[in-house]
Amino acid sequence: MCWLEHDEPWTMESELISQLDLPLNLDKHRHNGLHGRLKELRGKARDRARAMPISA
Repeated sequence: MCWLEHDEPWTMESELISQLDLPLNLDKHRHNGLHGRLKELRGKARDRARAMPISA
C-alpha cells in the first residue's frame, strides 16, 4: 500500500487498473476468472438486501 500525490489522479486510474489484478474491482476486469461468479454473487446479495424491510 502506498500513496502518490497527483494533480489529476483520474488520469492514472484506467492505466493502473489495467496493469493490476484487482479481482474485486469488476470494472475493466472482465478477463479475470472470478468476474462472472463475483458479479452473480453481488447481484444475489443486492436482490436479497432490496427485499429486506427497512427499519426506521
